[in-house]
Amino acid sequence: MKKPLLIVGGIIVLLLLIVLCLPLFINANQFKPTIESKLGTALGRQVTIGDIKLAIFSGGVTVSDIAIADDPAFSKSPFLTAKSLTVGVELIPLIFHKEVNVDSITVDSPDVALIHGPGGKWNYSSLGGSAPASKPSGNSAPGALSVKTLEIKNGKIVVSTVGSSQKPSVYSEVNLTASDLSYTSQFPFKLSAKGPGSADIKVEGKAGPINPTDSSLTPMNATVDVQHLDLATTGFIDPASGIAGVMDFKGDLSSDGKQMSSKGTIKATKLKASAAGSPSTVPVNLDYATVYTLESQSGVLNQGDIKIGNAVQHLTGDYNLAGDPAKANMKLNAQGMPLGDLEGFLPAVGVVLPSGSKLQGGTLTVALSISGPIDKPTIAGPVNISNTKLAGFSLKSKLGALGSFAGLGGGGGGNDTDIQTLSANIRNDPSGTNFDSLNLVLPSIGTVTGKGTVSSAGQLNMKMVANLSGGLGGGMGAVTGVAGGATKGIGGALGALTGGSARSNSGAGGSGGGIPFAITGTTSAPVVVPDVGGMVGGLAKNAIPTGVGNGGAAGAATGALGGLLGHKKP
Repeated sequence: MKKPLLIVGGIIVLLLLIVLCLPLFINANQFKPTIESKLGTALGRQVTIGDIKLAIFSGGVTVSDIAIADDPAFSKSPFLTAKSLTVGVELIPLIFHKEVNVDSITVDSPDVALIHGPGGKWNYSSLGGSAPASKPSGNSAPGALSVKTLEIKNGKIVVSTVGSSQKPSVYSEVNLTASDLSYTSQFPFKLSAKGPGSADIKVEGKAGPINPTDSSLTPMNATVDVQHLDLATTGFIDPASGIAGVMDFKGDLSSDGKQMSSKGTIKATKLKASAAGSPSTVPVNLDYATVYTLESQSGVLNQGDIKIGNAVQHLTGDYNLAGDPAKANMKLNAQGMPLGDLEGFLPAVGVVLPSGSKLQGGTLTVALSISGPIDKPTIAGPVNISNTKLAGFSLKSKLGALGSFAGLGGGGGGNDTDIQTLSANIRNDPSGTNFDSLNLVLPSIGTVTGKGTVSSAGQLNMKMVANLSGGLGGGMGAVTGVAGGATKGIGGALGALTGGSARSNSGAGGSGGGIPFAITGTTSAPVVVPDVGGMVGGLAKNAIPTGVGNGGAAGAATGALGGLLGHKKP
């Protein structure tokens, strides 16, 4: 009984010795041309490899120093390089028939260059472009891509754009697993990576069949989870646009190889949407749904609900990513958004309130068009603010000596400015914001109208007219007292200037001209400057007393206003 057991044991030991000694007798490098040819044909790119070692227990071949060429239309540098690659092969055909049948591919620590070229094409689009479109049969020509397992460990992907001055973006710790890859069926995959700014990226789903002419058009269904992505470092946004912030994203992607549908939620913190802006202090949430055509690289945004607290804006329209830069044509509509919820977001779009001031209550309504380059759009349309208070900012004090007019800043104004209505047509582009048809109704003052610009750096250049209302009789007495020897006609003109009747020096009732003034300085520190020249011109034009020529009227007006503003009479 012992003898048969010894014989069986001896046979096992002998077989084990044969297996262990196989690498000594088989020169794996003799298969190098075959492996290079098979991989090159499958990928449609030239593949070069270094030394080959047979790994018996893993059932494969380990290859060092692998390089896959890039599409020559993009770069002469390699598309992929790796220090080692393990090709799993079927051992029996390899040992006894010297046939190489690829079972799995594992790439360790590869460097991959992804390049976005003219017309929106990517350098990986032509991968596998020369491979047969049908599943290979036993007697078919070698090279058809069919891999049971593909694994990439600890990779690095560098994303760049042809002709761009932007610094390439680097994605590290890239790990990918996929199984049953072929040109005829779907295959499951999982991808994880660290994005710029230590973002966590996870993608999981199914893809395939692989498009034999353009792998970027391969059908896919996947879920995407991105956490803490720094927008300014993605490599897809022009730094000059000023767009920045940290984004979290969860969504679903579904592509049939022609169109991709996507639906999900984006949360952005510390968002900055303008070169002149500063980070938002409140989060911005976006629920979206879009359909994107892959070949034309254009899409339609069917849903874009932007939520800032209880303020909701609806964004819809179309976009095109084929050009450089990408362009959009959208509409933004919102009704009755609470200003208190929006205040923390306003700096992100370059809107800065006067230092020390704060919005209290009120609503904002907008109907804006957004067109042009996505990173530097032109935004235009009407805006309307209703029933709010700018606490900590007094327009009366900013008007200086003009604040002594009766009624100006009255009604308990104090250090605040009540705003009943503020409406305007705006146009914002990279150079700044233009305001037209501006109409401001202040219960304690009257109506202010005008137009002007705010530069991208926040410099103000506004031309305004204040039409005062209510309780101006006492103010008119003060004006006529300051004017001293001004005639009845000049008094009437000043009455009209301050909202009284031009036909009476009592200042009671009616409305007439307005007080012109300019707003300069910056959005955070505005400076209100009375337009003395405009006042004098208005007086000289509208109030010429009997027996006094135009020069005399202008002189009298200048004297009156000089006294009013604290200057010496000429």
